[in-house]
Amino acid sequence: MEPRSRRPGREATGIRAGGGEITVLLESAGWRAAVPRPEAVARRAAIAALEEAGMRGAITVLLADDAAVRRLNGRHRAKAKPTNVLSFPADMPGDRLRSPEGAGCEAAEHRRRESQALPYLGDVALALGVVRREARQAGRRTADHLAHLVAHGALHLAGHDHLEAGEARRMERAEARVMRKLGRPNPWKEGRATARLRGAT
Repeated sequence: MEPRSRRPGREATGIRAGGGEITVLLESAGWRAAVPRPEAVARRAAIAALEEAGMRGAITVLLADDAAVRRLNGRHRAKAKPTNVLSFPADMPGDRLRSPEGAGCEAAEHRRRESQALPYLGDVALALGVVRREARQAGRRTADHLAHLVAHGALHLAGHDHLEAGEARRMERAEARVMRKLGRPNPWKEGRATARLRGAT
């Protein structure tokens, strides 16, 4: 188990470094079977993305299963299917992200607000089954795909988007720089990743 982390279904401790404070909630134990030290991969990717965007702030990352992300996608986007990654900016109306056990991201947000340490940027949720399938289909390591999707979600929280061609290209370049900084392959050189991520938010 990663230092400072807790058993699945319980809230992990936030770690502060560089541009932000990143709290990782490990809801599905399957992440540990798919990725060595998934909490560390997620934290590094989120911190690198914030640094790339020149932002400082706090983010909560939820490493969930497909069923949890399907529920979130249905509640917040009216889509009854899981997706690889969802981003929930702090200023977005509606409920805060909540794990089924009740250990919600709002608890991490409350701690940060009490300390007045950093602005809370929002939440990122990832679906294990979707992430694994996409990695396998693209011939990538699951850890690399996880890092890319966490960076993608964190960049959304920092203000990046991909609704129009120009902004999509800027976001792809930012993601490539983050992955290079992490020592991981550029997902946009693989070709197939571009079409898959267009729908991720």
